[in-house]
Amino acid sequence: MAGIPWTTGREGGGRVTAAQSWAGGVPASAETSAAEAWQWREPSVLLIEDDPGDALLVEELVADSTLKMRLRWVRTMTEAREVLRHEAPDCVLLDLHLPDAHGLEAVSMVHSLADQVAVVVLTGMAEDATGLAALTEGAQDYLVKGRVEPELFGRAVRYAIQRKEAEQAAVALRASQMHARENARLERGLLPRPLLHGTGMEVVARYRPGRAQALLGGDFYDIVQSPDGTVHAVIGDVSGHGPDEAALGVALRIAWRTLVLSGVTGPEQLRRLEEILVAERVRTEVFATLTSLILPPGAPCARMVRAGHPGLLLRTDDGDVRWVEVGGGPALGVVPGLANWPVRELPLLPGAALVLFTDGLFEGYVGRGRERLGEEGLLRLAREVARLDPEEFVDGLIHRAEDLAEEQGGLADDVAVLHLRWNAGRENENKAGDESSA
Repeated sequence: MAGIPWTTGREGGGRVTAAQSWAGGVPASAETSAAEAWQWREPSVLLIEDDPGDALLVEELVADSTLKMRLRWVRTMTEAREVLRHEAPDCVLLDLHLPDAHGLEAVSMVHSLADQVAVVVLTGMAEDATGLAALTEGAQDYLVKGRVEPELFGRAVRYAIQRKEAEQAAVALRASQMHARENARLERGLLPRPLLHGTGMEVVARYRPGRAQALLGGDFYDIVQSPDGTVHAVIGDVSGHGPDEAALGVALRIAWRTLVLSGVTGPEQLRRLEEILVAERVRTEVFATLTSLILPPGAPCARMVRAGHPGLLLRTDDGDVRWVEVGGGPALGVVPGLANWPVRELPLLPGAALVLFTDGLFEGYVGRGRERLGEEGLLRLAREVARLDPEEFVDGLIHRAEDLAEEQGGLADDVAVLHLRWNAGRENENKAGDESSA
């Protein structure tokens, strides 16, 4: 590779790593101050300078500086490109008069090759204006050749590196904040406030984002009550993770509410939702599972339509919990225009509750292996908390599933849960929670 190899201002030294600092008795704990950290940190510096005399001056500054660093010298931007292609120094010392790059063009070229590297520009005696212009182009500092003392030189390099790190941290923070705001807007669309009119339907709704809120999925739910008191509910899950899937989940949730308010239910409702999914999805392999149900007041059963979605839990008034599977059809978008979704009736005893959820609740890994919680494991957890009140039951179920997956970082997928129960004899207490806990 072209260029002069790395040299160091520390005699016989090389770069000291954190592990080496421990072995040598140099403190490397989180409590080490920034000043102490720079005593053992040995930054790498790439000098891009075509004049051998100026390069020698820089080498002398490195040797005399209290900040020990490893220096590598190349003469042209072409040689620098080869170095930066394979290595990322902490700082670049850049002459603005190179054979193949001149003036501020050189700063732009370095940024295009390694935008994470701090840049300190080297200017001539009468080029202060050029140095200031380089700062506006993204350089962290500039030094005037022949006017630099070793102490100032070391400080300039150190501050340039720290300034670049601060800039990158600020950029990452802004990106994280924007991402969080986008996720919050999408989650508000996925998790609406139930549209209830004060009958005896008791609702508990919960949503948990995926592992460390890194995975935004398309889990959604909604609850709408018609003027005659009938309660309509849906829970669904768009395959995949990310803003496209979340946006599609929002579209399906809003479309479902519109269809319910327009009186469209049953298989026709799912056919229209599938049309929307096919029109809006960004990839043909994207599909959505959902369960849509109708709960008339006082009726002995619930009417359900199921499209590839998991089963549900049925809680009885005596504390029993059963896993229930009802017949259905394929997920939306799997065979567009060809699927059939029959309406099934699920008998309900007085005081019984239905618990609907997305598959993220039981697909988490248990312990350190590759075993998943699964449907049987989820039913076992539900029976452990069967006699709790609805809110405590739902929270306990989620917390137990999260605890079992903790050794592998928690539940990787989003989780949505709906707990529905007619509560005759009481005024409706709408306990719906558009809650999300970190």
